[in-house]
Amino acid sequence: MENPSRDEIKTILEDSKRIAIVGLSNNPNRTSYQIAEALLHAGYEIIPVNPTIDEVFGIKAVDDVTKVEGHIDIVNIFRRNEYLADIAKNVAKIDAPVFWAQLGLEDEEAYKIAKDAGKTVIMDRCIKVEHAVLIR
Repeated sequence: MENPSRDEIKTILEDSKRIAIVGLSNNPNRTSYQIAEALLHAGYEIIPVNPTIDEVFGIKAVDDVTKVEGHIDIVNIFRRNEYLADIAKNVAKIDAPVFWAQLGLEDEEAYKIAKDAGKTVIMDRCIKVEHAVLIR
């Protein structure tokens, strides 16, 4: 598994507008909530993907990434490693060019599924940290 270069990640972050966040929690104490909040403040449109919540930040949640209406630029994942391959299979079905597994998350099978589907794959990197470092 190999992540794109920092320059490529910077371009992805600059060009992206809509981020579907799989596993986004409505609990302000959770990392997914804090990172999504930072992304909102940075100007991104967030789509919560979590079947266990109705909404977060006043935005209606969807059960599955395949149910998001419209184009998605990045699918950012906050689910344990054992779920990544199934999420990659769903991301392969949609028009989302980037599969991004958060810091501490990586799975070879998910990487292969997403790459074979033509996705740019980023694993074990925090989107908030990358944004803070690369976008000024």
